[in-house]
Amino acid sequence: MKFQLAINLERLDASLDMKEVARHTLEMVQIADQGGFNIAWAAEHHALEMTIAPNPFSILAWWAGHTDRIRLGTACVAAAYWHPIKVAGEAAFVDLISGGRLEFGIGSGAYQREFDRMHPGLKQSDAWRYMQEMLPVVRALWKGDYAHEGENWSFPTATSCPKPLQAEVPVWVAARAPITYDYAVKNGCNIMSWPLTRDMSEAETYMNRMNEAVANNPSCKRPTMAMMRHTAVYGKQDDWMVPIRAAQRQLSQFENLFKNMGDVENGFPKSIPFDQLGNRAEYDPEMLRRNLMFGTPDEVIAKLKGYAALGVDEFIYYASLGLGLAEQKRSLELFCKEVIPALA
Repeated sequence: MKFQLAINLERLDASLDMKEVARHTLEMVQIADQGGFNIAWAAEHHALEMTIAPNPFSILAWWAGHTDRIRLGTACVAAAYWHPIKVAGEAAFVDLISGGRLEFGIGSGAYQREFDRMHPGLKQSDAWRYMQEMLPVVRALWKGDYAHEGENWSFPTATSCPKPLQAEVPVWVAARAPITYDYAVKNGCNIMSWPLTRDMSEAETYMNRMNEAVANNPSCKRPTMAMMRHTAVYGKQDDWMVPIRAAQRQLSQFENLFKNMGDVENGFPKSIPFDQLGNRAEYDPEMLRRNLMFGTPDEVIAKLKGYAALGVDEFIYYASLGLGLAEQKRSLELFCKEVIPALA
């Protein structure tokens, strides 16, 4: 099994200094670089302090100058917010300056709140059309001159400047619905999946969907399957409630965004009180402890073996869950020192 790191510049309230958050985020990527991780992922989000990522390519360019080996990926470019020529050039530039380390993740976008600001009038549920139109256009621009007449973009002959160093840039899509797994297999894309806080049956469902898509497209290559979980490794079992409390707080802010409540002040979404949640079972401490990648090194190793048995190729360590910066660093160090050697 290989390992990937997903991390954001993250502030859940104004008490954290932005310069300290930036320093910490880079340090985490450097620990992953030296500790045996395969890929580090940067997201794209707008006007939200909990995921400060206005341009994933800028973040990757920053990381590229301070790392040596780890590959660098966008997870994900929100297609509807971009023009294909700009995406192609930005991505190729990161591949150039990183020495050919780019992993290109493209998606539809997460929150209706962001669409209301970045692409007014577009429903999040319709944004997949932009992603599916953009990907072949970007690939064509990477190859050379190309003109496009499409539903969402049209332009005369153009090309990507610069071109990627890699002859074939690995492409990833985030997938949950069966139609997306089928799209990924048919279009030579690797797959990122996220069971959120749900149990292993959700992970099994995603693996089954990928296997069905591969079986239905026998002439296509099997994609790499990566699965993400919030992750926290701690030295003592008595510490188990520390990441649980952090996750509960962050998840309640995500709940606000998914419901598009509009209760965001200066970039900080307010937490929804538990007594106002209709899905309180999804915040149960024992459930979170069991389903998320929380535990001592031995407990985390045992959980990861379950994913390996399902056929998951790479595990995405999601570091951003509102945990304190010192606890985040200690967790990643334990993972590199004790978990990776047991499974690599």
